[in-house]
Amino acid sequence: MDNRPIGVFDSGLGGLTGVRQLRKILPHEDIVYFGDTGRVPYGSRSPETIIQYAQQDINFLLSKNVKFIMAACGTVSSTYPLDRAANLPVPYTGVVGSTVRAAEAATRNRKVGVIGTAATIRSGSYDSLLRQLVPGVEIHKQACPLFVPLVENGMVGMDEEITRLAVAKYLGGIRDAGVDTLILGCTHYPLLTEQIRAFMGPEVALIDPGKVTAIAMKEALQALELLADPAKEQGSAEFYVSDTVEAFSASADLFLGQYAGGKVERVAIETY
Repeated sequence: MDNRPIGVFDSGLGGLTGVRQLRKILPHEDIVYFGDTGRVPYGSRSPETIIQYAQQDINFLLSKNVKFIMAACGTVSSTYPLDRAANLPVPYTGVVGSTVRAAEAATRNRKVGVIGTAATIRSGSYDSLLRQLVPGVEIHKQACPLFVPLVENGMVGMDEEITRLAVAKYLGGIRDAGVDTLILGCTHYPLLTEQIRAFMGPEVALIDPGKVTAIAMKEALQALELLADPAKEQGSAEFYVSDTVEAFSASADLFLGQYAGGKVERVAIETY
């Protein structure tokens, strides 16, 4: 057993969908979350910049004595080098592996859609693993650069016309290709599930990276004997951002739902 916290980070607030799932699936665990709200989005940055930012985010979480780090960010998960991850002092996971394994289990016709930031789609990380796990897979992918700012600004409801238009623009070709599974390759995107499901139809399985990675993390913590003491009281969460805490507080309920609440502080991430 290990009562140190789990560390989670993202380029902005989308990773809070992962925190929400972790708090549901691992109720006794403490969580430290960092959202790089001052430098969001990462998806339009160069690989070198993404790696630099991710390393600073990781260094900050390590300063909080975390026992496991989850990159709740499709862009970082697709870009951060595996050799760097392997040499970190604590276990690390991105969201790509768990997400692809869930898509493998869900697809029936081997036609899989992948949506994400420009950097995630450009990296081909989902493509290569899908081809390994699903022989003969037909992949249809699309960068959706407007989705992150729409979510960060709370424009996620069915009544948001601009969001509905963006969903139709980005997903029209994927729907027409007849996919039966769609990977939401960014942890912001599950907040658009209602809009996406309405457009794609109920027969298409939507894979939520935060949810499936939280499930995989529970299994990993069990295997490594790093779970918190089950006799411990309900876990807590601390939140850190690189921009104003007011912006976080205004959006926390949307991302965290019943798990909203906890300390929120601003940090100078450039110093890490």
